[in-house]
Amino acid sequence: MTPRPARDDAGRDPGAVENDSAAASGGGLRMTVLGCSGSYGAPWGGACSGYLVRAGDATLWVDCGNGSFANLQQHVPPQDLTAVVITHGHPDHCVDLYGLHVLYQYGLERSGLPVYAPEGVERHLERLVGSWGDTFEWHGVGDGDRVSIGDAALRFSTTDHPPPTLAVEIAYAGKRLVYTSDTGPGWSAEVFGPGPDLLLCEATYQHDDVRSPMHLSARQAGEMARSVGARHLMLTHLWPGLDPVASVEEGSDAFGRAVVLAAPHVTTYI
Repeated sequence: MTPRPARDDAGRDPGAVENDSAAASGGGLRMTVLGCSGSYGAPWGGACSGYLVRAGDATLWVDCGNGSFANLQQHVPPQDLTAVVITHGHPDHCVDLYGLHVLYQYGLERSGLPVYAPEGVERHLERLVGSWGDTFEWHGVGDGDRVSIGDAALRFSTTDHPPPTLAVEIAYAGKRLVYTSDTGPGWSAEVFGPGPDLLLCEATYQHDDVRSPMHLSARQAGEMARSVGARHLMLTHLWPGLDPVASVEEGSDAFGRAVVLAAPHVTTYI
């Protein structure tokens, strides 16, 4: 697994859309961070939760937090999405679906994009638009469900976080990515089995100042990764204002080896 910036310094127009979905087609499992700020957007481009996952012929937008749609368009044309996966109905994980709806309905005039989300998210978000029309094809998913989207195999598990929140495992070509979404310590990635290649784990707090039982500290994220035998750990969903170096050190100490910190536009090959 090699994290590296998804864009280079080769003089490309920073406003141009980088269509790297074609390069990923038929390739391995990889994930690009579109946003990773915890609960609200951090200064200096700190978009909230969103991840672009490519697995063979599948191009998935996993969580649509505020600010992530703009970043998505720097990596893939939105019309190339295979499906959207939403883990729960908190705005920092889903509100940018509105922008995709507007583009699909009024710009691209496309319909029927599959959206997988917990029951109730469709109605919850529909207040933003009045009616989704036929822009999306909604699929309710819940604890223990399995879904195949193109070449990608997904499994879901309900975490320790209200409203109903789903962690998701995405598997392709013998590799496994487990994304915790939001969770408290009452849930563990052990439900997906041992040895994920990458655990993308929320680490909202540092352990000496956990302000809500609905989220994890970096230490708890490291402990979870160690207990499930994860090959690699990436910390995400840090509370804005925390010292990220301290979170990395705390997580690394608990994991037993170095962890990676999520950052927008960084692509990880799994």
